[in-house]
Amino acid sequence: MPSLLVKPAGTAGKVHDITPRSAGWSYVGFGLYRLKPGETAQEETGDREVILVLVEGKAEIAAEGRSFGELGERMDVFERIPPHAVYVPNGSHWKAKATTDCTLAVCSAPGKGGHPAQVIGPAGISLMERGKGANTRYIHNIAMEERDVADSLLVTEVYTPQGNWSSYPPHRHDEDDFPNMTYLEESYYHRLNPPQGFGFQRVFTEDGSLDETMAVSNHDVVLVPRGHHPCGAPYGYEMYYLNVMAGPRRAWRFKNHPDHDWIFQRDSKAG
Repeated sequence: MPSLLVKPAGTAGKVHDITPRSAGWSYVGFGLYRLKPGETAQEETGDREVILVLVEGKAEIAAEGRSFGELGERMDVFERIPPHAVYVPNGSHWKAKATTDCTLAVCSAPGKGGHPAQVIGPAGISLMERGKGANTRYIHNIAMEERDVADSLLVTEVYTPQGNWSSYPPHRHDEDDFPNMTYLEESYYHRLNPPQGFGFQRVFTEDGSLDETMAVSNHDVVLVPRGHHPCGAPYGYEMYYLNVMAGPRRAWRFKNHPDHDWIFQRDSKAG
């Protein structure tokens, strides 16, 4: 099994190039470019759809023969303002030219030709609070199922305050049993504030066949092929992550770990 913790390949250019083949699964791909002003990135989508997320900085973006002009507003991901994002269908081409220092995420999954190239953010994206107490986190739903902006992709951003937990209570979505659960592969692109910080993520199954706990650093990616996958931010360090999910059905249905579901039930009743 490929390593679940993927370190960036340097600090400039394309620092992540995770494909279904390299990840050992079937759906999710994730790339990340770190560009200087004037530098470009461009790719053919082939049989895959893409959502470009301007994590930080500004760029001129064109896709499917259309120019969307200069996009981007958030110069530091921890500003917590909604990101600019562009959908690009399969069988197309996209190009981005950085106009400032720019961090560009390339989220991909199998495409079906059901949507045209279009800007899908920041309009329609707002910051939402989820959880209680030390389980509180803040969400930007870029392309979850309530937004009909993609064929397969589910994409979201999460901010976890210092000392808090996220993707918690532990939950899994690794069975194709709709409407009870959906099979979704998932990647986590992590950032820390301040950047020298660290966080933790555990990926584990109930039968113990998979159980890995990883210390994540700035720009690391964690792969979640199956099982539960909570993460925590230690005191002093805020955690951000960009989630990419995809599977045979574009729906997010999960089950909490039976040993820890009582936390969700208690908080639901208290709310």
